[in-house]
Amino acid sequence: MSDIQTRGYVNPDVLVSTEWLAEHLTDPSIRIVESNEDPLLYPSGHAPGAVQIDWTHDLNDPIVRDYLDKAGFEALMSRSGISNDTTVVFYGDKNNWWACYSFWVFQLFGHSNAKVVDGGRAKWELEKRPLTREMPAYPATSYTAPERDDSVVRAFRDEVLAHVRAGKPLVDVRSPGEYSGELLHMPNYPQEGALRGGHIPGAASVPWARAANPEDGTFKTADELRAIYEGEKHLKADDDIVTYCRIGERSSHTWFVLKYLLGYKHVRNYDGSWTEWGNSVGVPIEK
Repeated sequence: MSDIQTRGYVNPDVLVSTEWLAEHLTDPSIRIVESNEDPLLYPSGHAPGAVQIDWTHDLNDPIVRDYLDKAGFEALMSRSGISNDTTVVFYGDKNNWWACYSFWVFQLFGHSNAKVVDGGRAKWELEKRPLTREMPAYPATSYTAPERDDSVVRAFRDEVLAHVRAGKPLVDVRSPGEYSGELLHMPNYPQEGALRGGHIPGAASVPWARAANPEDGTFKTADELRAIYEGEKHLKADDDIVTYCRIGERSSHTWFVLKYLLGYKHVRNYDGSWTEWGNSVGVPIEK
């Protein structure tokens, strides 16, 4: 039996266990979505019945540096076999970086009937649960989406600049080396993507991985999370908070923790993140 309901989260139902997923692989009311950093993982083996949503090809506009529009999201849902009333269950590699990122993009279109698998792909594999190379085929659906709403959970550069000037809290979820300006990317990745290193002025450093248990990638309890974000960094549940990383995927993990697990009311993810900020003219940085 999963202990998710006992961890003290404000919204425990937004998480499901690997056990729950194993019991619902053929449930017609849900659609399992795998989203990874590594595009080769899904074809090498995935949870039976899962469809792949690739952050690069499926969620982004091919011309404009932005996400897909209403028509694009409707087409993605249709070909993925997702209806308006389908419960979408996300999981992926890197402790659910991209699963949380996809979950976040879905919220731009109001698909709130969504959940994340606690521990993601790593826990599924650790428990030796079934993987298949069979690509599922679902009948196309008729999906109706609203116009994309960026106002509630997404922050843009100029909004972040105003946020900084107002002295409001930001959470930098990158590695300590990126935060200090020593690195432009995570350790062991190509050091590229930004002209300058450092962090947004006033941002608190809370690496995303601190929210996860290192042994299996599951989320820490609410008390443990509050000790990090509130005890150490003095955040409050009614604060207006912006999270960021390098391109928005790691910060979507922290956004998910703050908004759903701890129930913070005003949390936005700055998907432009350091790739935009570190290359922008006229914005301040700290080292």
